[in-house]
Parts: sequence; C-alpha cells; structure tokens
Amino acid sequence: MAALLLLAGVLLRVGFVWWHPWIAGDSLLYGDLAQNMLRHHIYGFTELARIRPTLIRLPGYPLFLAACFAVFGVGNFVPVLWLQALADLGTCCLVAGLAARLGGRRVGLWALGLGMLCPFLANYAAVPLAETLTIFCVALAFYSLERWAAGRLWSWWLAGIAFALAYGILLRPDEALVVMVVLPAMVWIGWRKVGLKGVRPAVVVAVVMSVPFLLWGVRNWRVFHVVQPLAPRFANDPGEANPYGFQRWYRTWAIDFKATVDVYWNYDGSPVWLEDLPGRAFDDAGQLAETQRLYVKYNDAGASTKPVDDGFMRLANERIAKHPMRYYVEIPALKVADMWLRPRTEFMRLPLEWWRFRAHEWQSWVSLGYALWNGVYLALAGLGLWRWRRRGGPVLLAMVGFVVLRCVLLWTLDNSEPRYTLECFPVVILLAGLAFYRADRVVS
Repeated sequence: MAALLLLAGVLLRVGFVWWHPWIAGDSLLYGDLAQNMLRHHIYGFTELARIRPTLIRLPGYPLFLAACFAVFGVGNFVPVLWLQALADLGTCCLVAGLAARLGGRRVGLWALGLGMLCPFLANYAAVPLAETLTIFCVALAFYSLERWAAGRLWSWWLAGIAFALAYGILLRPDEALVVMVVLPAMVWIGWRKVGLKGVRPAVVVAVVMSVPFLLWGVRNWRVFHVVQPLAPRFANDPGEANPYGFQRWYRTWAIDFKATVDVYWNYDGSPVWLEDLPGRAFDDAGQLAETQRLYVKYNDAGASTKPVDDGFMRLANERIAKHPMRYYVEIPALKVADMWLRPRTEFMRLPLEWWRFRAHEWQSWVSLGYALWNGVYLALAGLGLWRWRRRGGPVLLAMVGFVVLRCVLLWTLDNSEPRYTLECFPVVILLAGLAFYRADRVVS
C-alpha cells in the first residue's frame, strides 16, 4: 500500500511539473538574485543595466537557485521544479513517519496517502518559490524533534533540528515561529529527562542556528549600515519610501486574495481602478469621493507620493475611528479564514473569482472541488486533534502551537495569500492522519 501511495504522489507531482509549471513574479526576482550571485558575486537586483544590492529577501532560496543554476545552467528553472517535487515527496514521508511513530502504522499510512494526494503541496512544487523547501524544513524540524525526544540526549537528530530551523528561517523569516515552539519543547523534554543538564542541547541548537543570521546581519551592516538580521517587515530596502498610509487604509477593508492581486500588488507601480474595490471600502459618499480623488492623483503620478499617502492615512484613521472592531477583529478574522478556506488555485489556470459560475462554469466547478478537498483536510485535522487531545505530548503540542502562532501572525498582515497557511500543512496532514487512530489496532 505504501508503495502505491508513493507512486500516486510521484505521478501527481510529475503532472503538475510537466503540465502546470508557473514561473513568474517573485520566481523571476529570486532568479535574478541567484544569477547576480553567480555572475557578479553581488546579492542584488538588476536595475537599468546595474545591480542594486538588497536585503528585502533572505538568501536561503536564492542560494538554492544559484546551486541549481551552477549545475544545470543559469536561468534553467526546470531542474529546480523536479528537485522541489523530490523535496515535497520527502515532506510527505517525514510527516507519515512521524504519524506512524505517534499513532501506529494505520495512522502513518493515512498520513502518507493524504500527503501524497495533496494537490496543494504538489502544485507549489511546480512553482519556483520558497514554499516547498520551507514546508520540508517544517516537517524535518518536527520529525527530528520527535526522534531526538525518543532517544539519547546527544544524537545526530540535533543536527536535523538545527538545520531545519536555520535554513527554514533563511527561506522565510516567519519560520522563526517554528523556533519559538521547538526550542521550548526541547528545554521541556531535556529538563524532564535529566534536569538542568537536559537544557544544553537546546542551547547548542540555538547557537548553531544563529550563525547564518549573524553572518547575514554582518553583511547588511557592511552594505547598508543597518542592523537587519532578517528581512524587513514591509520588504523595503534602507532609504526606500514605504506607503504606510495606503497599507493602513487597505487593511480597513481587504479580505480576500483577489484584493491582493487587483489592488495591493498593483499599488506603487501600476494603475489602480476604483471598480476593483468592494462596497465595504467606503462607509459613505464622502469616503467614496475622497478615495476616487486619491486614485486619480495616484494614477496621474504613476506612483505613490507623499500627499497621496497622507490622504490614505487620513482616510484610514477616519474609518478606524468609526469602526474599531471592524479593523482590529472582523477584517483580520475574515482574512485569516480566507487564507485557510480558499480553493488554493492561485498558481493554476483557474479564475480568481471562482464563485462566478455563469462566467466560467467548468473552471468554477473545478475550483469548488479544490475548496471541498481543502475542507476535507481541515475537517479531518480537527477530528484528529479532538481524538488525540488527551494523548498529545510536547512534540504534538509544539506542532499545534506553531499553527496557533502562525494564525496570530497572519492576523496582523496586510494582504491575504493562501500560501501563508500552506506551511501549516505538515501539521494538518499529521492531525488528519490521527483522525483514523484506533487504540486497539496500533501496529508500530
């Protein structure tokens, strides 16, 4: 059975890489960073025939691309996708292995099947972005943590934990959340084993995983003279203006991924249109008129300006003063729900407005199918957590804690993107596998 599931997972990923690769947007930015590292030994973007150093992207994924380009040819993304597919298969095996160790062979097989047949993981393997490798690091961190907890205080599994934590953050800075649950779990487990001496492995892991960020921080100090061990909150280089007013106003109404594509990504570089805004973006006719005026001024300038941004800030403050609960609770809650419940077809050839059946009936049904399949994973995960609630040890508590912390982080973000919850899927798949746990039939 395991071999058949593995074969199904291979075929699914081959299908996505072969027929649905997606190389655009941030993928090209990462590729540019990798090429400049190889050709010019500069970590920066190409602008007007010159290379501008940057710190808005951590070097984890560009280093992976640079290694691939060095072996397979500069700009050749196809081998990258196949390696990501392999890493994704590794993620599924790690989750299945952890599930089997926690709940027995039956649970492991269910987790393996749910992982191998997950179209969302397979889809991202066909996109040159950091998500696939990040998800692998999440799975590796928790698998290594469980193996270390079950064995000796000093073992090679500590190297697995340190690598997963360090490289995970080098891929995406928000993976610091994994560190925030894994290190406390290690302290707790070590203390329970041998007392104060048991804390030493956690200290060693913390020191080892900090080295890459110290080096990255030194590089940023030498190049930009700023203290920046991670990527900046708003992805702007030192000295670059940031449209804080627009972003604050955007958070007063934006919920779904369509708003991210139509408005958030287009602002400060491309035209924006009032027709793309939903009715909840205006509380009255006065706000509608002011928003229209700011849009006209922005489009005339072709970029964000201080007067326009100040106007958005005033508009945002007015809307927040009128409806503070909407800004601080309702909109963020709906945004997080959207990231969890959308069909996750953003990198497929399917419409963003998947609910408009009259405009594209067949594509809408396909999207609805993906949404329902996503719902099955979440429902099974909820059932698994409920069934396992009294048996969960520090490893499972750390995994659930990671999901909770991630939701808290997503609550604070400007834009809704379904991929931000995909990094929780190792935990979702594990919990979904535990939904099939049967205490009377555990086979290790």
